[in-house]
Amino acid sequence: MLKLTYTENGFYLEYLTESLENWVAKRTLLCLRTANSIYIEPSTASFLLSVDLAYLSDVEALRAENGKMLDLTICGAAAPATQDREWIEVSLKGTWITDKEDSQEGIFVCVLSEGAETCLYELWKQASMEALTTDS
Repeated sequence: MLKLTYTENGFYLEYLTESLENWVAKRTLLCLRTANSIYIEPSTASFLLSVDLAYLSDVEALRAENGKMLDLTICGAAAPATQDREWIEVSLKGTWITDKEDSQEGIFVCVLSEGAETCLYELWKQASMEALTTDS
């Protein structure tokens, strides 16, 4: 399972081996026991990866294996001269969990094949490390 945590400063991606059902049940129980609100709905989440990352071609191969749960779009494909061609948008279908219906901050979880989850997680880690070294 992939878990994307969205905050006001960006997002963080985690790869979890726990089943989606168990994780959501624990999260719901935690909210009930702490008297906190919880809002759960089917949703879509997207994030960008550089087209220059190693193993990005592996994700293309995994897209067919995951059906409509995973989609890839080259940004700026309609206008090849734009700088956006350096990015690929990864779109995932899953579940959005937050404390308010209209919140921009929360947790998105989805289940893909193990290969796709591992590959996306490794690509995200690689992109995060490259961003840190570029910003330094």
